[in-house]
Amino acid sequence: MGSRQVSTTWQGKRVTVAGLGVSGMPVAKVLAGLGAVVTAVNEGADERSRAQAAELEAQGVTVRLGDGATLPESTELIVTTPGWRPDKPLFAAAAKAGVPVWGDVELAWRLRDLDGRTPAPWLAVTGTNGKTTTTRMLASILEAAGLRTAAVGNIGVSLLDVVLGETQYDVLAVELSSYQLHWAPSLRAHSAAVLNLAPDHLDWHGSMEAYAADKGRIYEGNTVACVYNAEDKATEHLVREADVEEGCRAIGFTLATPGPSQLGVVDGILVDRAFVQNRQKNAQELAEVADVNPPAPHNIANALAAAALARAFGVEPKAVRDGLRAFRPDAHRIEHVADVAEVAYVDDSKATNTHAAEASLAAYDPIVWIAGGLAKGASFDELVQRSAKRLRGVVLIGAERHLIAEALARHAPEVPVVDLDRTDTGAMSAAVREAAGLARPGDTVLLAPACASMDMYANYNKRGEAFAEAVRGLTAGRA
Repeated sequence: MGSRQVSTTWQGKRVTVAGLGVSGMPVAKVLAGLGAVVTAVNEGADERSRAQAAELEAQGVTVRLGDGATLPESTELIVTTPGWRPDKPLFAAAAKAGVPVWGDVELAWRLRDLDGRTPAPWLAVTGTNGKTTTTRMLASILEAAGLRTAAVGNIGVSLLDVVLGETQYDVLAVELSSYQLHWAPSLRAHSAAVLNLAPDHLDWHGSMEAYAADKGRIYEGNTVACVYNAEDKATEHLVREADVEEGCRAIGFTLATPGPSQLGVVDGILVDRAFVQNRQKNAQELAEVADVNPPAPHNIANALAAAALARAFGVEPKAVRDGLRAFRPDAHRIEHVADVAEVAYVDDSKATNTHAAEASLAAYDPIVWIAGGLAKGASFDELVQRSAKRLRGVVLIGAERHLIAEALARHAPEVPVVDLDRTDTGAMSAAVREAAGLARPGDTVLLAPACASMDMYANYNKRGEAFAEAVRGLTAGRA
């Protein structure tokens, strides 16, 4: 990180950083560098935490390990990592003492004009599913338009590093989670999109209403466009409830023929009826469905949302097409692994909730479905009901697979189910072998777990890698 002018606002300000890790470490370092008196608190005290504490203490930060509940004396501000739930005792103590709580996104927003430069506008993306893909598509489109940009936020690139770095960006493509939005009260984007809303992280938010409200914060203060999913009325409701700048427009996207002020699909063409002259009668061709990689329905919706945000920023149609053509999806997102004995094997380990799994299942037919893991409080009845006709068979793994098995028994009793009573990491090879036995030529074996991975794997990436390795084992006769 390059040198920047130090604001006297932060000199001597007593700030508590809640949590270490990916977000907390850079927050603590930045604040210490700005002259704040920083105390970092962390619930854990394991070897990794101790190493992080030593690194921060060398920079003058006070660290308290194993105590995340006590509010340090004279704290004027808390900056929390996204994972800390709002019901933590630390935040109750802060509320009682009148101490504000920010997240790392809020801090980045407040520091973006630290040295007096004009900050880059933010084009922001949230939703239950598709955030990372849409944000990266958007960045690809903006790059194709010749703009200096970066895909940042909940995507692995720290917003603090970007806003405090030396590079001067024209615009930022910003992925934001519901956790981050909860702790970002003053964020005001140029334009923003909520891709979809489905139950997720309810253990953190407490209710679907609270989860939706935090997602809806992304629209607050938008200046040009609030982009919503015309096929998900909950997202449109969030737009209607938002307090936006005068003149900000509601822009829908749909897989159907678009109406005025919408983007949609006509005869295999992505078209714009929002950012055109005389949108009552005219439409602008942006790209072909074939330009979207992969062209699964939910990914076409992602592309339309990205295109809408880019068009809101004034990007020309050709750059939308070129950016979509140049985009390559991340691993473990409806990723074709191999064809074995005329059966396709597809890795969508990123489908960690029912909404994502349903979108993945809708892209193939017939399917042998590999599912299971940690359910995070989800119900699987609607998912099974909507997908049952596509299922050739199901292989279940993971700690809470019984919840999916029960939904299958209720709503798809005719579908063969192999229930693997295993949560060891070798279970994936067995699951792939069982799926191969159920599949017929022309079928797709789809890993779309509809559950989190932490009962068996460190993350969904490791789970997807295990699936891919098992498929490669099939081709070698050793799965």
